[in-house]
Amino acid sequence: AVVPVIKLSFDSIEIDILFARLALQTIPENLDLRDDGLLKNLDIRCIRSLNGCRVTDEILHLVPNIENFRLTLRTIKLWAKRHNIYSNILGFLGGVSWAMLVARTCQLYPNAVASTLVHKFFLVFSKWEWPNPVLLKQPEDCNLNLPVWGPRVTPSDRYHLMPIITP
Repeated sequence: AVVPVIKLSFDSIEIDILFARLALQTIPENLDLRDDGLLKNLDIRCIRSLNGCRVTDEILHLVPNIENFRLTLRTIKLWAKRHNIYSNILGFLGGVSWAMLVARTCQLYPNAVASTLVHKFFLVFSKWEWPNPVLLKQPEDCNLNLPVWGPRVTPSDRYHLMPIITP
């Protein structure tokens, strides 16, 4: 595994438990994982372990209405699971990709309620001009020598057919 994970289900809720060693003596209650400074001097496995939490926090920060986002995402995930197209392992979109698509819809329609966002989700992505990437914000290099998506810099990124770029 790229990121060691313990997967479990508790009371019908799927949970992934990851580990990352931070370069801190103690972990404060109000630790902001979005702080790029936390990534300094970490090995790549720890950075990847933190990535899921960091992406989730950043998505929640970038959507205009968290409650509408969450309700819309639950609906879209249920739809995808019922249509058997929810699975990274089988080559379909996984949870983060679905969340990114829903978050982008929320950004495009900031005042819409969840039911409208579900409708707009299908409208937007049935007409999306792939391989234009889905972005919630422009990729930024935090000077930690980590890869950043960009077809101008990384030639292999030019061949992505359906880029969904996490913040």
